[in-house]
Amino acid sequence: MKIAFFSAKSYDIEYFNKFNKGFNHELRFFETRLNERTANLIQDEKAVCVFVNDKVSKPTLEILHQKDVKLIALRCAGFNNVDLKLANDLGIKVVRVPAYSPYAVAEHTVALILTLNRKTHKAFNRVRESNFSLEKIVGVDLHGKTVGVIGTGKIGAIFCKIMLGFGCKVIAYDLYPDEKLKKLGIEYEPIDQIFEQSQIISLHCPLTPETHHIIDEEAISKMQKGVMIVNTSRGALVDTTAVLAGLKSRKIGNLAIDVYEQEEALFFQDLSGEILEDEEITRLLTFPNVLITAHQSFFTHEALEQIATTTLQNVLDFENEAELVNEIKI
Repeated sequence: MKIAFFSAKSYDIEYFNKFNKGFNHELRFFETRLNERTANLIQDEKAVCVFVNDKVSKPTLEILHQKDVKLIALRCAGFNNVDLKLANDLGIKVVRVPAYSPYAVAEHTVALILTLNRKTHKAFNRVRESNFSLEKIVGVDLHGKTVGVIGTGKIGAIFCKIMLGFGCKVIAYDLYPDEKLKKLGIEYEPIDQIFEQSQIISLHCPLTPETHHIIDEEAISKMQKGVMIVNTSRGALVDTTAVLAGLKSRKIGNLAIDVYEQEEALFFQDLSGEILEDEEITRLLTFPNVLITAHQSFFTHEALEQIATTTLQNVLDFENEAELVNEIKI
């Protein structure tokens, strides 16, 4: 089947071409993002493959429909950038990669916590400049600390287990508690208890209307002074304005994010020679207790292989009129 890829980077091209040998699809890659202005790049492809920052909203979908596109293949788990109802009305199927490497995201979350806590990023830069001082890089033992986890799906569950290994007390909030995690000693609590009891709060839930800005001014007001907040899930789970106020008041002691509410204009691009127009991320970058990575938590060889093979299989299943096990239905 012919597939048009948007937001394609070198690693997308490498991995999809490598694993396509077993599927024999015809692949065409575009570095540009998919939106209503770029959708006309599609020629006779019946499927488009998109990533997290491609905009598959009404204007784009109408063009896809005009071009007789029948399938949108997301090479990611999130789908909040797709107007699912309109896609369904237009007869366009939507599939995704529900899980590629939950270990990758969970492990990156732990890396952010360890880096912020022990300030290894600062120590690295100091030593490279022959500064061997230990001033202002003291951390705390993670052992015995209370870690609050919001969302215990595949990624959240793995993260919980890792933090148990550090000797932390792990409490969690999820609409559907995991009985296996309960047996390991993880306690499920109301979300306000997560806010009030945790020294570290890590977000692992999907972005829905109910979870939008789950970390807002009210939530922060309930947290312990000096709390560490970590978000490797979806940017809009966090109200950036509220978090900035929390950092400034020192209510938030540390912030680590791999996702950002307005990341569409920033992430997956080299903007090192430009002036950032986003004032909120510019302010975040001025805080010494803020650590930002650019949506790289998924970025391992294992994850890229899983993304490529699952996406290509999703398209093959559609082509063969087989069951779409990874279809997003409304």
